[in-house]
Amino acid sequence: MRPEPILLVEDNADDIMFTIRAFRKNQVPNEIIVASDGVQALSMLLPEDGEPALSPILVLLDVKLPLVDGLEVLRRLRADPRTRTMPVVVMTTSNEERDIVESYRLGANSFVRKPVGFAEFEDAAKTLSQYWLRLNEPAPSWRGGG
Repeated sequence: MRPEPILLVEDNADDIMFTIRAFRKNQVPNEIIVASDGVQALSMLLPEDGEPALSPILVLLDVKLPLVDGLEVLRRLRADPRTRTMPVVVMTTSNEERDIVESYRLGANSFVRKPVGFAEFEDAAKTLSQYWLRLNEPAPSWRGGG
């Protein structure tokens, strides 16, 4: 059985490449699906046309996105019963305190500031994958468990 995918919501091509490379180097077997803006992420997670919704094991969400920003994506995910308990890690270069506070207020499971160098990024990916993909027990209501 294939492991469930990770959804990376990111518009910066370098950060996408770093993230995918870091997860592969840490032998994360999950497919990484990329949404390059908030509208694309919402259409994957909360489709309105009867299409099946993407059901990732984890969403890595940038704050500064085109079209619909990451905080609005998070707000909509938490407002919808289908995605209310979906694990969401806000992963951004923003160092604005209001982004941290608002992310948690809206229900983010974690807030991670993106490192600048690849070695730091690789360490962050290793920590994220160990916790969220191996150790963390998702909410029973996630994936229809109640």
